[in-house]
Amino acid sequence: MQNITLYLITYLISGIPFGYLLAKQFAGVDIKNEGSGNIGATNVLRVVKQKDPSLGKKLGAATLILDALKGAIMILIAKAIGAPEGVQWSVAVLAVLGHCFSPFLAFEGGKGVATGLGVMLVMLPVPTVIAFVVWLILSKGLKIVSLSSLGALLAIVVSIYIFPPNTYGTSFHAPVWIIAIIIFYKHIPNIVRLYKKEEHKIV
Repeated sequence: MQNITLYLITYLISGIPFGYLLAKQFAGVDIKNEGSGNIGATNVLRVVKQKDPSLGKKLGAATLILDALKGAIMILIAKAIGAPEGVQWSVAVLAVLGHCFSPFLAFEGGKGVATGLGVMLVMLPVPTVIAFVVWLILSKGLKIVSLSSLGALLAIVVSIYIFPPNTYGTSFHAPVWIIAIIIFYKHIPNIVRLYKKEEHKIV
């Protein structure tokens, strides 16, 4: 019963659409109807920046941090109450699901990158740092967030096979793949735009 309660709370907390709420409250913008229509940090930055560059950067950063924290905090709570590793990984997957398919937005949501970053940083710190470095390099060179995120996603999937399984336990491959598939699925529209050379750059 405790695990079910933890899972439900995780899904609901992770479903809080911080990007949508921040853009609405501080910029008067319905982020779901602007730009790409995504509630994540990139779209918040891009849309709000057009009206107020300084505010756009602040809201984009706040969205990124809050989306990452809502997943990370739930795993830290699971650790604090002594939940086993399998339960912690279930929380990680549900956190990403909650963000990507928010119950507060008719089961629509973000791409899952920031929330995935948060949960992976707690569960797999070394592969996550490697993936983040890859993201930084790609984003600086390409200036296309979606492509950089997909590169980082590939990096973390590859990284978990470089390190011995007993470094992080023995049951983390499947949930990492599930999270990766969810994030990849949410990026399919971006992949289509990349193929058509229509994906926007961050300048």
